[in-house]
Amino acid sequence: MGDILDSVQECVDRTIATVGNHLVIGAPLGLGKPVQLMNAFYERALADSSLHLHFVTALCLELPRPSSELEAKLSDPILERLFGDYEELAFIAPFRDGTLPENIQFSELYFKAGAMKKVAVAQQNYISSNYTHIVRDMIGLGVNVMVQMVAAREEEKGLSLSLSCNPDLTLEIIDQRRESGLPALLLAQIHDELPFMELDAQVPTKAFDLIVRNSEYNKTLFAVPNTAVPLQDYAAALHASSLIVDGGTLQIGIGALGDAVAHACVVRHKENALYRSILKQLTHEKTHSATLPITPFIEDLGAFDEGLYISTEMFVNGMMQLIEQGIVKRKVYDNLILQQGINSGAIGQCIDERLFEFGRHNGLIPVHLDAVSLQELQYWGIIADCVRIEGDTLRVADLLLPNNLDNKDVRDTLLRETCGCELRNGRFLHGGFFLGPADFYDKLRALDDKARDQICMTGVRRTNQLLLDYPLYSAQRCKARFINTGMMVALNGCVASDALEDGTVISGVGGQYNFVAMAQDLVGARSVLCIRSTRGKGKDLLSNIVPFYGYATIPKHLRDIVVTEYGVADLRGQSDSQVIKRLINIADSRFQDSLLTFAKNHAKVEEGYSIPATARENTPERLQQVLLPFKENGTLPDYPFGTNLTEQELALAASLRKIKALSENPGKFIPAAIKALLHRADPEAAKPFLERINLEHPETTKEFLVQQLLLLDLEERGLLKVS
Repeated sequence: MGDILDSVQECVDRTIATVGNHLVIGAPLGLGKPVQLMNAFYERALADSSLHLHFVTALCLELPRPSSELEAKLSDPILERLFGDYEELAFIAPFRDGTLPENIQFSELYFKAGAMKKVAVAQQNYISSNYTHIVRDMIGLGVNVMVQMVAAREEEKGLSLSLSCNPDLTLEIIDQRRESGLPALLLAQIHDELPFMELDAQVPTKAFDLIVRNSEYNKTLFAVPNTAVPLQDYAAALHASSLIVDGGTLQIGIGALGDAVAHACVVRHKENALYRSILKQLTHEKTHSATLPITPFIEDLGAFDEGLYISTEMFVNGMMQLIEQGIVKRKVYDNLILQQGINSGAIGQCIDERLFEFGRHNGLIPVHLDAVSLQELQYWGIIADCVRIEGDTLRVADLLLPNNLDNKDVRDTLLRETCGCELRNGRFLHGGFFLGPADFYDKLRALDDKARDQICMTGVRRTNQLLLDYPLYSAQRCKARFINTGMMVALNGCVASDALEDGTVISGVGGQYNFVAMAQDLVGARSVLCIRSTRGKGKDLLSNIVPFYGYATIPKHLRDIVVTEYGVADLRGQSDSQVIKRLINIADSRFQDSLLTFAKNHAKVEEGYSIPATARENTPERLQQVLLPFKENGTLPDYPFGTNLTEQELALAASLRKIKALSENPGKFIPAAIKALLHRADPEAAKPFLERINLEHPETTKEFLVQQLLLLDLEERGLLKVS
């Protein structure tokens, strides 16, 4: 059993005494970082320059920072409400400022999207690695300490720990230490509010050398608020959701697009006729047009009667919603014979004579039971727990039977004990880590035993690849759809998802390459990369479908499916000419001609080709025309899974965003300012909004102008009465 300490300082003391003054500390990404323990190491290195400290981790969670005093007036009460006493990593701010002392180093393998775009030292210290290779690369960097925030509970045998939100890497570190003698110290910090996940995530206390437990360290867990879903993301999500096959496998990511895909699946499942109607209007029935090769492979748009199984790097809130709505319910089993039998329809998930026959014929059930085969069959629930082996016989309650499962009386007796029962230990979700809003954590904590037993948090070496057990994982992940996002796609099908062509890292490769490659290796699987067709506004509007690009996360030989708000382009196995045509068909129509001209000028598309008329209406105006009614009637809400913001805060945030955008465009700002100064709003109606951001009595000309612009916008949106 690991030693339990009540102080992070004592943990630091004992670690240095064991490891020495050169510490390379690995930590999991996201929520699983033991912040107080990491900060204690940092403070010690600040005080002692002879201590050399190198943190290696990914996705550090920082509180949002308002960009102006006015934004702060709106956001500060929200941040306090959402994040409470959450403690940040103390070394991030000096790292950003370039003021870390020479004896302290920090390397990230994945950034929060855009968070380190202009931080030179972060760009210089970034390490690019596939998620499945991070443990290897940590070991290569000399990691000699691994730290982890864990959940804990008392059981009959004593204290038990759970890697909870982050078994993704630490499970592999634990195994490496046990199997190959990896010289790394493992440190845990218990957080009493962290959901206790069982199965692979549950580990004995002896897995860690030192365990810190002190209720004073139970700071607010970092929770990611739900973000609003814009119409263009709903459009892309509706297209992507049409590719998901009932009875298949799903992976989606975090953020607005992931929420939109999950909600589109809910609409498809619960209101199927409405879903089909929206999709039909959105596509102009493009999928049935012989002249427009966009989505020729849609198999089914029905409800998810058989249900989905999730194999994902990240377990997100949208997936929990799919579980609650009865969409994620297809269970998989860690037994190849059982899984293949279920996939083929030879057996079901209920134990019956057919399953016994199948098991005997395919080697799952032997003629004569021994201790190992009995234990496995009881694990799956095929043979009752009361059955015992006694010499050459089987005891079933008060009966003694020959140990011969080809004997009909024996099989009938065994079957009477379990017939009609469901197979045990099936899982409908395997995930590497989780991160989400506060109510997501609440739901995980509140899971009953049955639900908790169907969710397995595990390592990314399992979720993100097939190498550990190719036959089994291939059988489990049938009809897989791995849905992720990209930033830009070139006309040759290369996708840039994590960095710009000048070398600037936006986020990281993470698991995207793993999932794209896995989709190529799995029979019937597809990788779906969703890309917004444009970025910027006005004169700064640019296409995200570009003639060429000097960087690729996903190379052209792995091109598969690309989705924009305007449709689906199936690129797999297509010629360069077809790839270009299909991508142009889902580009914003304002850029289609220039893209086609480029392709023709470089002899990649024949001179006589023209863009089909059905692809010529790819405009934001058409999306608004189709989808706005469904937004207004609540079918496609701004926040499909709720928000912690009040209606007043949502209204103010929208108005302030609009004012900020106006301030960046003088041509529009001046007329809007004049109009704002000339109008008068109802002071009583305006008072609650102005009080919320302390703007009822502006003290400067700038504050007065912002006040008037705010009131004008609120009035035009029908939130204020006109005097």
